[in-house]
Amino acid sequence: MEIKILEEKKNKLVFEITGDGHTMSNSLRKELWNDEHVKGAAYAVEHPLIETPRFVVETDGTDPRKILQAAAKRLLKTVEKMKSEVKEIK
Repeated sequence: MEIKILEEKKNKLVFEITGDGHTMSNSLRKELWNDEHVKGAAYAVEHPLIETPRFVVETDGTDPRKILQAAAKRLLKTVEKMKSEVKEIK
């Protein structure tokens, strides 16, 4: 997976994620909304055969890169917890 920054402002970040589709994108979008500094977080896939989600994240002035990094860390922690719980299923 690769993140390509397309536009960056003080309170806005536009980026694409290559190598993943709706599953990761929807999870990331939901996690971004858990941050109190996020004023808007959405993504779109412009063409169904070329799944390259394009995100827009808008904040209250907080650095959107830091918001994205924090959301990714929280998401990773959730996935690791889920993997651990699945291993315990007998």
